Amino acid sequence: MTRLALALALTLIVLSAPVFAQDRRPSHCIAVARSTPGMDYLHKASFRAPMPEFTVRIRYVSHASFLILGGGLSAVTDYAGFLGSADFIPDIVTMNHAHSTHFTADPDPRIPHVLRGWGPFGEGVEHHLDLGTMLVRNVPTDIRLGETGRERNGNSIFVFESEGLCIAHLGHLHHEPTDEQYAAIGRMDVVMVPVDGGYTMAVDSMINVMRRVKASVILPMHWFTDMTLDRFLRGMEEEGFAIERPGTNEVEVSLRTLPERPTVIALRPAWLRDDE
Repeated sequence: MTRLALALALTLIVLSAPVFAQDRRPSHCIAVARSTPGMDYLHKASFRAPMPEFTVRIRYVSHASFLILGGGLSAVTDYAGFLGSADFIPDIVTMNHAHSTHFTADPDPRIPHVLRGWGPFGEGVEHHLDLGTMLVRNVPTDIRLGETGRERNGNSIFVFESEGLCIAHLGHLHHEPTDEQYAAIGRMDVVMVPVDGGYTMAVDSMINVMRRVKASVILPMHWFTDMTLDRFLRGMEEEGFAIERPGTNEVEVSLRTLPERPTVIALRPAWLRDDE
């Protein structure tokens, strides 16, 4: 059974199930984790262009910020307060607080949903934002403090579920997830991964994470020079991943177009502009 057929079948099951006391739509990414094969091909796109049905557009904006467009909604990851000169307000922003480049203390008050990936020190936070055509949830992980310290649950891996796809943003990941965290994340079709090799995790350790998650599409982020990016790409190629350098900042992806072979797509970041 294809990913699309399985996702549609699961949706019918969820819609026909009784309403439970917590009134929370379950995650289809957890329910069908690693149970479906990939597809063929990924398409390039542009920021303002109309999208085909059942498609998500992902734009690399800057550093660890991506714009995710799907189901008529927009979300920005690791929002630091600026997206470019475009007159654009996203529906959802997520933030992490390992460094100031991953959050803002003063998000635009017009943004309807601001999801901070941390809570009171050591306690973390839980998000399960269901907007119908997009579900956003988080899985907390720890972050380092100085040489020996640690803030438990100080980072969040955010998962965006839209158009049947499971899209994960690892945030400022500092350690390999535990089995329990992998289970909570569920299936990953697309994953945005920090590849700096120092501020987050060593490159070899991050490649281990990529082997474990088995995502169809890997989007590198949080690289400071092309040399840093190339080091990660070489390591992934040695592990058998396909490497693509499309020379663009956006891709469109759907269940029908996921690559059969796990593929790293090295996008180039670009601010949002109204003249695109």
